[in-house]
Amino acid sequence: MAIASVLTDSFKTELMRSGHNFDTAGATPAGNAFKLALYTSSANLGTTTTVYSATNEITNDAGSAYVAGGKALTNSGVTTSTVTSHTDFADLSVANGTAWTSASFTTRGCLIYNTTAISGFTTNRAVCSIDFGGDKTVSNGTFSIEFPTNSSSAAIIRLTS
Repeated sequence: MAIASVLTDSFKTELMRSGHNFDTAGATPAGNAFKLALYTSSANLGTTTTVYSATNEITNDAGSAYVAGGKALTNSGVTTSTVTSHTDFADLSVANGTAWTSASFTTRGCLIYNTTAISGFTTNRAVCSIDFGGDKTVSNGTFSIEFPTNSSSAAIIRLTS
């Protein structure tokens, strides 16, 4: 099994069919809702992943810090810089009140997925998978996710011509 850092094939197809909206919640129309779920090294996430699945999702070993399905993400909106359009999310952090606290688990990567029901599309549609480059372990502590800067060269999702 393996986790690859990729935009999924299904995401790219659904994007061309209006299946994802990365505007902020206050935009008109409002952007879609996205979540981030954590997975063990036994997960198989990559280009062929189409939807969120609880198979090989982590569990909290010593409490209730991690809930199946992961955490909600806050969209940063869509920006275009020269030939690149990009979007990102707010960090899952203590400062934002979104970190996993009192947590005990080991994770290898994550899946970002779209939870918004849209006619003609499956719910919980996979957007991208991310390999953390090795197992990350927290033991009765705090686990955070820091997203890159929302820029044309660093944002988590970038489309370039």
